[in-house]
Amino acid sequence: MLSLVVPVYRNEGSIPDLLAAIAKLAQDVGMPFEAVLVVDGSPDRSYELLRQRLPQCSFASQLIVLSRNFGSFPAIRAGLQAGQGSIFAVMAADLQEPPELILDMARILAADQADVTLGVRRQRDDPLSSRWMAAAFWGLYRRYVVPEVPPGGVDIFGCNRAFRDELLRLGESHSSLIAQIFWLGYRRQFVEYERQARQHGVSAWTLRKKINYMMDSVFAFTDLPIRLLIRAGGLVALGSGVFSAFVIVSRLAGWIAVPGYAMTVLAIVFFGALNLFALGVVGSYAWRAYENTKSRPLHVVLRSHAWSPGDNAGHDLPR
Repeated sequence: MLSLVVPVYRNEGSIPDLLAAIAKLAQDVGMPFEAVLVVDGSPDRSYELLRQRLPQCSFASQLIVLSRNFGSFPAIRAGLQAGQGSIFAVMAADLQEPPELILDMARILAADQADVTLGVRRQRDDPLSSRWMAAAFWGLYRRYVVPEVPPGGVDIFGCNRAFRDELLRLGESHSSLIAQIFWLGYRRQFVEYERQARQHGVSAWTLRKKINYMMDSVFAFTDLPIRLLIRAGGLVALGSGVFSAFVIVSRLAGWIAVPGYAMTVLAIVFFGALNLFALGVVGSYAWRAYENTKSRPLHVVLRSHAWSPGDNAGHDLPR
């Protein structure tokens, strides 16, 4: 069975088209099918619309409501955990990734040609500024976090149950789901697609979220800040040596009117700034280690419902 996981946040306008696309997908996939929709604390009417329309749909479904907005990746993990299938796929609710891509992924996974499949964009029908920002973001991500990530990034993936189980075992907060997928390894296959233009609403993937995601990825999967600090320390030591030699020569030559003043001020400012930077780097690692020791759940389910085809009443699932 294929379990399709769809995180939902501020997607009220796309709900009718989303359910129609899922219904067609369930009809074409050629295997038992269920949709697991996870409302990630959405402030609009997404939950009310899904609660109203899902009982009339022709496919089996689960509707999970998180107690607040935990973020897209925790919502995806909640859907993967609730899914009952042997094959899993993740699709965005805005339909910018074509639903037909799920069919290609399902066929690859059902034929046991790969353990995880990832959608790779051939091109994206987005504004020029968005394309530039995405290219810069994923370029930095590939260079400093996961070199194996495709140039256009990854927004959609599918996997078998074995991969799903291992992915859910990585219970790290403030981490990167994409980096975790590549870190796990397994047999991997890419499926190309063309990203569609957004038809409803605006993207919730803001610049602030991108910066936070990049920071989480860097601190969780690379020691880049530490290496940069070591290199900066080496340059500082070299510069300090040159500057010290200059001060000594200047003092002997009588060019410095107030002995020790310039050297003292520059040393205090320079090494004070360096200490602050070093404390920030070490503190970032310490904070993330502390967060992971709390063993807090990565999501909290508020309520869950399930329907089978023709079962308009449905039933509530245990939390």
